[in-house]
Amino acid sequence: MLNLNKVGYDLDDISIFPERISTISSRSEVDPFIYLDDTKFLPLLVAPMDSVLNDKNYHNFIKNRIGVVLPRGIDMGSIGMESKFISKSLDINNIRSHSHVDNIKYYCIDIANGHMKKLLDIVKKIRDEDPTIRLIVGNIANPETYRDFAELGVWGIRVNIGVGQVCTTSANVSINYPIASLIDECYKIKKDNGFTTKIIADGGMRKYSDIIKALALGADLVMIGSLFNKCVESCSNTYLWKIFKVSGNLEKWLFNHKFSLYKKYRGMSTKEVQKSWGKSKLTTSEGITRWNKVEFELGKWLENFEDYLRSAMSYTDSKNLEEFKESNKIIISQNAFTRFNK
Repeated sequence: MLNLNKVGYDLDDISIFPERISTISSRSEVDPFIYLDDTKFLPLLVAPMDSVLNDKNYHNFIKNRIGVVLPRGIDMGSIGMESKFISKSLDINNIRSHSHVDNIKYYCIDIANGHMKKLLDIVKKIRDEDPTIRLIVGNIANPETYRDFAELGVWGIRVNIGVGQVCTTSANVSINYPIASLIDECYKIKKDNGFTTKIIADGGMRKYSDIIKALALGADLVMIGSLFNKCVESCSNTYLWKIFKVSGNLEKWLFNHKFSLYKKYRGMSTKEVQKSWGKSKLTTSEGITRWNKVEFELGKWLENFEDYLRSAMSYTDSKNLEEFKESNKIIISQNAFTRFNK
């Protein structure tokens, strides 16, 4: 049924405006961190993309206070417990075995369609068998599905389908719920019912302001793939002029001297990835592979992000991220966005 009385909004349709009077005198007075097992992180998660993250580079993100969700296929023996979340397919026996053998308690059930009843049933079984396991599930694009999983007590839900840089679900399948509206409506359900399940905005974050708006609308964390693929430290091989593979000190020297360096970034449903998982029957892909230009070093990008987030919080008189979710937002016109978008 078509709802003609409802309009969905994108992040570019939203603006945050200041509190009438802010009691915050300095950005240093705000707390832009979340806490997991007494460890503080910026409200960011690295997406489980194998052209961003692997068992060799995940430490770079953790030491920069970013949570990680390792992609499927990582050798359990090569990682430490600090890695936090391990991605698994929709296979309860796989999770059971590693939970008992490796004492791993942090899992992301990494599937494209988080609306399947099969997922809900598996989550129920896992929660009944071992409620100490922390689960991230998704992806979803219906606010009421957030309610269904939050009632089961999952740790976090990835919200958003189809708008990541290498995801073609919305383009080809026409499944999507505009992300600003989706986050806002999930947050209302969370707040009205006292749920603790974290809202994880996932996909399509192209700039600092996208992330900050997602947090202001109610996201607890923002999951990032393509942006982090563009950093020197991502695990994807680096190429000079898309031709010559470079690494190590040469890669850093070329980057510091402004040479054009590129990395490949691929969706996790591409046939290339399916082959790497050992699948014999390949399904139609809802993802693509593309080149991204290497644009920044991770530490410098994060320094900017933290400062911009602190600044937004100080304007809105938000001393922490929970207060920031209650900040003032307004729908803006295309002309208004065009005027300040640089």
